[in-house]
Amino acid sequence: MRVLLDEQLPRHPARDLGGHRVRTVQQEGWTGLKNGELMQEFKVNVFFYGSYMNLDVLREVELVPDRVEVARLGGFDIQIRPLANLVHSDQHSVYGILAVATHRELDRLYAHARDVLGAVYLPRPVVAQVLDDKFVPALCYIAPTMESRAASDEYVDRILKPAKEHGFPAWYIQRLESFRAG
Repeated sequence: MRVLLDEQLPRHPARDLGGHRVRTVQQEGWTGLKNGELMQEFKVNVFFYGSYMNLDVLREVELVPDRVEVARLGGFDIQIRPLANLVHSDQHSVYGILAVATHRELDRLYAHARDVLGAVYLPRPVVAQVLDDKFVPALCYIAPTMESRAASDEYVDRILKPAKEHGFPAWYIQRLESFRAG
C-alpha cells in the first residue's frame, strides 16, 4: 500500500509502517498545498484511445508522459463520429495506450476537449490489459453523448499514426480506417 504522510506529522511514523511505500508531502515537493490542491497533484494511470494516443497532440496541451504502454480495453468498441469515443460492447475491445498523468493535467486536457473540440468527456474507472497480460486500473474518459456525423480524414489520421507506431493489430488498424470519410 502507498501511504502519504501529511506535512504536519513528524517523519518518524514512516518507520512504523513497514511493508508499505511511505512518502511525505515534503518528499513529493507538495509542501504548503491544501487538500484540494494536493489531490490535483496525485498521479493516476489513464487509458488514451483516440487522438490523445498521439504524443504530438498531448504536447500541444503540455502533457508529456514519461512513458506509455500499449494496452487493450475489453467490453468497449471505438466510434469516430466525428470524435473518438467508446461505447459498450460485449463483442469488442479497444486498443490504446496507458500513461500516467496528474489530475491537474487531465483537467487541463479535457477542458481543452470541451472548449476547443466541443465534446464533454467524463472520467470512468476501467481495468486495461497490457501486453504482458497484466491488468492495470486506470481512468478512461468517455463522452456520455456525442452528435453522430462523419469524422474528417485529418482527424482519423491523428489516430492512425500512433496506432501504427505502437504496433496495434492489423484488424484494429482496419477498424480505425473504416471511419475515413472518403
